[in-house]
Amino acid sequence: MSIKQDISDRVAARKPPKALARAKELYAEGKYERALKLFSVAAQAGIAEAEREVGRHYLTGEGVRRNAVEAARWFMRAAEKGDMVASRNLAGLYMFGMREDAVSHTGASLFTQGAPAEAENTPPDYDTALRWALPAAEAGDTDAQLMAGFIYSNPTWPQRDDAKALPWFEKAVQAGAPQGHLGLGITLLRQAAGEAPDEAIAHIRLAADAELPTAHYYLALLYDMGVNLPADPARAAKHYGIAAKANLSNAQAKYGFMLFNGIGIKANQVEGESWLRRAGLAGDPEAAALVAEIYVRGDGKLPPNYAEAASWFRTAAELGHKNSARALGMLYLTGTGVPRNPDEAAIWFRRAAEAGDETAKADLASLLLSGQTSPKLTEPAPVHEWFEQAAETGDLIAAFNYAVCLAQGVGVERDEIRAAKWMRRAAEGVLNAQYWYGVMLAEGRGVDANPEEARVWLQKCADVELPDGLIALADLCLKGAGGPRDHEAARQLYERAANRGDPRGMFALGAMYGGGHDIPTDRARSLACYRAAAERGHPLACLMLGRYLAHGIATEVDLAEAKHWFTQALNGGIAEAQNDLDALVPPEPEPEPEAETEVETSTTE
Repeated sequence: MSIKQDISDRVAARKPPKALARAKELYAEGKYERALKLFSVAAQAGIAEAEREVGRHYLTGEGVRRNAVEAARWFMRAAEKGDMVASRNLAGLYMFGMREDAVSHTGASLFTQGAPAEAENTPPDYDTALRWALPAAEAGDTDAQLMAGFIYSNPTWPQRDDAKALPWFEKAVQAGAPQGHLGLGITLLRQAAGEAPDEAIAHIRLAADAELPTAHYYLALLYDMGVNLPADPARAAKHYGIAAKANLSNAQAKYGFMLFNGIGIKANQVEGESWLRRAGLAGDPEAAALVAEIYVRGDGKLPPNYAEAASWFRTAAELGHKNSARALGMLYLTGTGVPRNPDEAAIWFRRAAEAGDETAKADLASLLLSGQTSPKLTEPAPVHEWFEQAAETGDLIAAFNYAVCLAQGVGVERDEIRAAKWMRRAAEGVLNAQYWYGVMLAEGRGVDANPEEARVWLQKCADVELPDGLIALADLCLKGAGGPRDHEAARQLYERAANRGDPRGMFALGAMYGGGHDIPTDRARSLACYRAAAERGHPLACLMLGRYLAHGIATEVDLAEAKHWFTQALNGGIAEAQNDLDALVPPEPEPEPEAETEVETSTTE
């Protein structure tokens, strides 16, 4: 700055009105820092226009570091003197949560997804915002009229009043603001409760003609759902696309889904996935969940990518998507795409459960019951309370889960009598409860032992080929409990369970065919059954298969393989397998070949 310019500024600063005039000149020339100094002189003297301009500098960061709170202080000083522009600007700051772009984007940001809620510093204060917006709105400020209409029609505001919102939107329309059409259209749609009056559609069309992205989104929804308009996927995709390209995350999610699946538009899975990604990264939980599911399924050419799926399930879960939280918990439980971590699984199951996911409640209860979590890392969850509350309302699945909690002491003292009561109630409609109640009757747990009635409940399970029910009923037939002793019936039940891949049924068949039962002995079939069960990890089957191999029963002796299966049995918790291992005779080592002896031959005779 030259000496002459410095002198000019100093002279202007002596009198506040001249300081204001000089500040305007400097601002017009883009000399914001010098302008702010002179605006501050006039503002300190109480000139409302200067106070408003100082507030604007702090809001926009022109000549000074941005500071929304300081901007609000200066706007308030000007607004209290009747400056309507300052009043509207102040309303914008309170409405957008002291966001630094609140004033410059007030009109454009209204009705945009999440605009007021994405406060960077403080939450929106609609009451205070309305108090400052109304005077400016009544003075004819269009942006203030839009703010008043938006606040009155906002579903999150306790004092919402659509009847008061509509006149302000109408005034904005009269002033030529397309956002007024959008506000009228959306408010009329909400009032119609699922219908779409022609007047509402007309206003939304006018807003879309003015290229308001949110209007395109709403118009797309109407075509997509066929609400008072013919369902038209092609038009829906077109309008979703316009809104998506304007960065509306909900529109990006819809457009990506339609592109990926070829709905109303030529399928393009690469581009569709890209739009879904953008929506997910912008905070749309459904879009993030869809991306995760894409990676879980794979695309037909490439296998699933569970690590990428886990990342997207986490994104969706952190945005509140309960199904994704449960899916992420399952990945951690099984070690799919992420390191296996039951405690981490419990965290995500609990989050999904607390969000109302009933399946996650059962998953969490089962996980806690299994003892896989660490008490130091995973706090007990009140799963028994969740299930009890739902069970009291007549939910039979909840009644079953609550009975399991009582029977196993999950989060509550073990109480088999109450467990039996709830299990009996759940058995009226839950297959697994029928099995549990049948076992309780057979063993006399929480009720008087009644093997005859136990057979009735277990037969229900067997009739639908539930492996647990088939095996439990077979055990009763084998022992003759609650009915005649019938080994052939037991064999058939075990075989049905085995045919469904259950290793317990395979092992039981091996034992029956091995002899000592009222069916023909068949050691070859016994060996085959033991092998099938052992290969599926049944510890006792591993022991028996090892014995057959060690002693050459229905097969050649194979001590090396026998050792393998004895070791598997020992690792599976069968302590007596150690005796079998110790008794194995190691194979004779093959003799080493003798070294050849060189014979010296003489060349002389």
